[in-house]
Amino acid sequence: MTELSLNVLDVAENSVKAEATLIEISVCSDTAKDLMTIVIKDNGKGMDEEQLARVCDPFFTTRTTRKVGLGVSFFKLAAESTGGEFEITSKKGVGTTVTATFVISSIDRMPLGDMTSTMHSLITLNKDTDFVYSYKVNERGFVLDTRELREILEGVPFDVPDVSDYIKEYLSENKKETDGDIIL
Repeated sequence: MTELSLNVLDVAENSVKAEATLIEISVCSDTAKDLMTIVIKDNGKGMDEEQLARVCDPFFTTRTTRKVGLGVSFFKLAAESTGGEFEITSKKGVGTTVTATFVISSIDRMPLGDMTSTMHSLITLNKDTDFVYSYKVNERGFVLDTRELREILEGVPFDVPDVSDYIKEYLSENKKETDGDIIL
């Protein structure tokens, strides 16, 4: 994958397939510490110990449509190749948490990419899943919680064009304000 946002999309889609009703995604960058941490946490089916032990193996997948599962292993490699860390925890019936930490200044770090489009796609295409997206750079940041949007919209779906456009604009404007002149 050419950018980290695509890894986030892949892992979050795994969460959707695991029947998560809530997926929390946070991107937190601290330029003074030279670290970016991405956390994807869900309340899906979770994994047993055997699945958890094999989840980073590219030749292991629970899917029946193909025999390889490269998403998690690529995300792990992307973090560790920068000198960062990768951790995945899971409990059957409770959910899964994936944490990837990247050294920002590493020449091997892929760009963050288009998190606005990633989150917009996840939110508008997965109508039965709620998302809490937190984006922070140093001391600035924002949160988008679809549970709050659902309350305000009183049943209007997120894929209605005006609502979809609003979500994309909200994500874009807040990211731009949060980033300032920092390029991740």
